[in-house]
Amino acid sequence: MERHILNPLFAPRSIVVFAGDPDAEEAPTPLAGTLRRALTAGAYAGTVTWLDVATTGTLADLAQSRADLALIALPADQLVAALEIVGRIRCRAALILSAGLPVALCGELHKIARHHGVYLLGPNSLGFQRPQLQLNASALGPLAAPGRLGLVSQSGALTASILDWARHNGVGFSAVVSLGASTAVELPQVLDFLANDAGTQSILVYMEGIRNARRFMSALRAAAYTKPVVVMKAGRQPAGSKAALTHSATIVGSDDVFDAALRRAGVVRVRAFTQLFSAAKCLASRFRPVGKRLAIVTNGGGPGVLAADWAGEIGLDVATLAPEVQQALAPQLPAGATMTSVVDLGEDAGGGHFRAALAACINDRSVDGVLLIYSPKADGAPTDIARAVVDAFSPAGKPVLACWMGDSGVREGRALLAEAQLPSFRTPEAAVDAFNSIASFHRNQQLLQQTPPPLSDLHSPDTEGARLLIEGVLAERRRVLTEMESKALLAAFHIPVTRTMLARNPTEAMMIASQLGYPVALKIDSPDISHKSDVQGVVLDLRSAAQVRDAYTEMREHVARVLPQARINGVTIQPMAGLKRGREVYIGLTTDEAFGPVITFGAGGTMIELVADRAMELPPLNQFLARRLIERSRVAETLGEWRGAPAADVEALEQVLLRVSEMVCALPQLREMDINPIIVDASGALAVDARIVVDHSSQAPGSFDHLAILPYPSAHEREWPMKGGGLYTIRPIHPDDADMLQALVRGLSQESRYFRFASTMPELPARMLARYTLIDYDREMALVAVHRERKAGNDGEMVEVERIVGVSRYITNPDQTSCEFSLVVADDFKGQGLGTRLMLAIIDAARAKGLAEIDGLILANNTNMLRLMGSLGFTIRPFPEDPDFKLASEAL
Repeated sequence: MERHILNPLFAPRSIVVFAGDPDAEEAPTPLAGTLRRALTAGAYAGTVTWLDVATTGTLADLAQSRADLALIALPADQLVAALEIVGRIRCRAALILSAGLPVALCGELHKIARHHGVYLLGPNSLGFQRPQLQLNASALGPLAAPGRLGLVSQSGALTASILDWARHNGVGFSAVVSLGASTAVELPQVLDFLANDAGTQSILVYMEGIRNARRFMSALRAAAYTKPVVVMKAGRQPAGSKAALTHSATIVGSDDVFDAALRRAGVVRVRAFTQLFSAAKCLASRFRPVGKRLAIVTNGGGPGVLAADWAGEIGLDVATLAPEVQQALAPQLPAGATMTSVVDLGEDAGGGHFRAALAACINDRSVDGVLLIYSPKADGAPTDIARAVVDAFSPAGKPVLACWMGDSGVREGRALLAEAQLPSFRTPEAAVDAFNSIASFHRNQQLLQQTPPPLSDLHSPDTEGARLLIEGVLAERRRVLTEMESKALLAAFHIPVTRTMLARNPTEAMMIASQLGYPVALKIDSPDISHKSDVQGVVLDLRSAAQVRDAYTEMREHVARVLPQARINGVTIQPMAGLKRGREVYIGLTTDEAFGPVITFGAGGTMIELVADRAMELPPLNQFLARRLIERSRVAETLGEWRGAPAADVEALEQVLLRVSEMVCALPQLREMDINPIIVDASGALAVDARIVVDHSSQAPGSFDHLAILPYPSAHEREWPMKGGGLYTIRPIHPDDADMLQALVRGLSQESRYFRFASTMPELPARMLARYTLIDYDREMALVAVHRERKAGNDGEMVEVERIVGVSRYITNPDQTSCEFSLVVADDFKGQGLGTRLMLAIIDAARAKGLAEIDGLILANNTNMLRLMGSLGFTIRPFPEDPDFKLASEAL
């Protein structure tokens, strides 16, 4: 539906205010006085009515004051009464401007708001601003300038600081929202509003914590599908946990997990609030680089070196121009210019030289972005050089950033750059940071587009056997699996493991070693010992029965001496891994308090905690995500040809990561896991040791409630017969369907397009196409009907092609209890029952999600659609906000 559910809050047409008598000299609270001044200073065009909790009269009298939004700034003992009045006069949203209210009172206010169906911002919020509406419902200072940036913050004090900074730096906003710690309307709902707000081009977020990781990730991913999102988070915690039972849990901290979550959501993270605006300035320019290679052009060696150093520090590559480009550019530059790495034009460079260097960088395929640095000179012409740069600049091309160093002497040049929409910065480091935001956004958007299923295309695992193994361990009131149990669990998911057997005395150890073949390794087996090497519980490369006997005896005696309370099951014997020139890596699992399971990868072996090589990703994974996870680790450098060893089998590592992802999705009981080391060489990967920690889970198998990101819902895939013969498949949409979806829209008649989109647009705009195919399955579902047809190919041969012939969709409303549906069927497939089948399928999906109601707006003259909805049991009634539409509703 066109109006967002939070429109009454952030785009109200009328307001009632509870802040005392507006004509009284003294306000009931300091915040009430601030709110009065803010409202009277603005030019809000809607109706404003002032009420008091002591107002007398009947409900009918009070109903005369009904409004979209109620603003409340009263003493704590009057808040309950004011919110009750708001509910009774049927206001749809309310803001409580307050600070420091006790938890019990906040809970009571939330309960009243829920009872009356009021969307409540606050309590303990400093309000919001909507500059385009000239509405300042806040205690954040003067109304911000209008702009295209949406700002949402969980800190009122920092919000006020950001607005003060922006006011003096020419930054404007579409919306500013201060949430506070006790608000009923939360960050995910505000993100959803800003994502759908046409006046918001980019979203800036300052946050300190989340309440529900799944809802947060769902809203953040949905917002990042449509517009750039930049996040700054405070409260970074040191890595590690005192209660960790595995290496993986020890080296992973909550801030590391938060970074991984933001990457997967397709957003950019910054560490300082000034970086919020530099990042947003570049992202809003719609630059879309294809990599991280930054060309640096400067007229001063020092600033160029500073920029190059910082680029290397944060993981960017300083681009070197291709030889043929250098050869063509050299005659156009001053005699002393150098192009070995940084393009140093020399102190005598003028506008023509900068323009020529910029053009060369833009045309060089080995360059992804350009940074132009001007350092003031005694006889320099910063304004003329800026003008020359502007002449060669195109906002639609590669990212181009400028750094005009200095102050008053370069002010005019900066103004010219800003007028041309060329982002300009005062220091080289700030400019490099800004380009890093663009490059990070590009990389993270690739991660956002991945929609892996819970199970890969590899051989099906023995999931039931794995569950039975875990249930047996938990039935014994144990949480830590033995090495043999851990390896059995890995084997159930087809992860290659070394053959391992348990010996309970020296004689058994010698017999097993002889059966397995020498050399062998011995390891202590105890649920109470996490790190075997720390207690001399590992002995390697034993080559005779006598060595095995002696090592067994010495190991048992030493462990009993240093850990007398430890329970010892025996000693495991396994053959030494035969992989030649193998590298030791680890794959782990840890469970974050907020985001749930996290898969980690890095350098393995006994030095794992000291090396602390940790790359991480939220499950589920696919091959693309698995490869990116490996590439982010430091040990990745050793997996190619390294010190005379052939390249390792990275694909085998990727398959192990995919198998671990399957384990995490299928087994919600998993809490921690170490597969360390995994030895990988040119012939494959082999898990040598493993330790797994489990716990009880009330989650039903297949619900995936333990994951922050819902996997691709392959369970919704079904095959159905066509009325006229043949089959079609109904399945959830995925990003690769973009071309087929566009073909469906282009092939619709003008009437069908109008009935579906209330528009006769010939095709979907690129942003809308991405929005319809890159969906978050936790908050919405789109089911496509795919028909396979045989057509003549370019060579005349008949080939089978897929075609989308219908789409049904629902999007969950921010109230999390209802959803809005839509339906479209190709014109040549109408009348075959396809629309009915798609609607029944989407209704089943919404019901399975636990939604209570499904609604849809249908054009009043779309008689076929209205007839179909009526046959499915929907209630059809007029839509009060627009007589051209009917509202179809059904309880689920």
